[in-house]
Amino acid sequence: MGCGGTLFYPILITLSVALITYNIIISSNAPLKQGFPSSSYNDPVIQLPRGGSTIRVNEKKRRLFHTAVTASDSVYNTWQCRVMYYWFKKAKASAGPGSEMGGFTRILHNGKPDKYMDEIPTFVAQPLPSGMDQGYVVLNRPWAFVQWLQQTDIKEDYVLMSEPDHVIVKPIPNLAKDGFGAAFPFFYIEPKKYEKVLRKYYPEERGPVTNIDPIGNSPVIVGKEDLKKIAPTWMNVSLAMKKDPEADKAFGWVLEMYAYAVSSALHGVSNVLHKNFMIQPPWDKEVGDKYIIHYTYGCDFDMKGHLTYGKVGEWRFDKRSYIKSPPPKNLTMPPPGVPQSVVTLVKMVNEATANLPDWGS
Repeated sequence: MGCGGTLFYPILITLSVALITYNIIISSNAPLKQGFPSSSYNDPVIQLPRGGSTIRVNEKKRRLFHTAVTASDSVYNTWQCRVMYYWFKKAKASAGPGSEMGGFTRILHNGKPDKYMDEIPTFVAQPLPSGMDQGYVVLNRPWAFVQWLQQTDIKEDYVLMSEPDHVIVKPIPNLAKDGFGAAFPFFYIEPKKYEKVLRKYYPEERGPVTNIDPIGNSPVIVGKEDLKKIAPTWMNVSLAMKKDPEADKAFGWVLEMYAYAVSSALHGVSNVLHKNFMIQPPWDKEVGDKYIIHYTYGCDFDMKGHLTYGKVGEWRFDKRSYIKSPPPKNLTMPPPGVPQSVVTLVKMVNEATANLPDWGS
């Protein structure tokens, strides 16, 4: 047996420990399928090349998806969720009756309601037991999705996993097709580069490491039933990776993203990659035909419109400036020469804060 088999047995032990932990957390009658799927499945990426040119979809049938966002009750997460939901509602309304955008849920994983339950449709999930996230709070995300999928009657057949720092620019269609998810490709998710580490979790018997898509869990549109299978594995793999010093060092803050990509591949759910799913200012300069603005990076410019990344600019918008309090209304617009994507982002934040009740209180 090759090195893949050698690595596979230690990881089975590691994941068994994680699965035992998971079973302690979740009720014994949970209907979700847990752990790794059977090895007897057909990987659709073999039958269909990237791009999905041979996929046929009944375009007349609306395939509704439910948008879900995980968040804590921190000030930082909360103001982002309020802005995000404001633009979700506007995008859905502008699409008219043919929209495939269904319901919306904020999955609040701090274990108790907050004062925005009436403003934003919310499911309250329990956090991981104390210490289990090992200081990596993002590990609560897969566990929160497991609870939501188990305990909620989701009417739509698909789920869009989004994030608080997403602003929806225009109505999003259901980009998933015939058993394939739809996802944004991240340049820094590199399965081939980290093949040695990933073979602990995706053994050679499963096929080439390139079966693991260069994605995270968001933005992803995936079939609800597929996600019910993926989510417990995603949680188990995330916990196992965090306990594995080699994986933890290799993947760092994107560990949970790798865990989702691995789990999706383990369950045979491949994704059509959509670069037009979102943009990330200031690197992406134009909104164009994109659906989402992801403001994960700080935007720093001098007054001549030149990017000063790595140095605080004379003009700046950085979500991390508003950890303890939300941004004020009517943020100063960027100077001439700043990319259109950044200008659009600030305009959209300003519109939301001008219209949301009790902003900053």
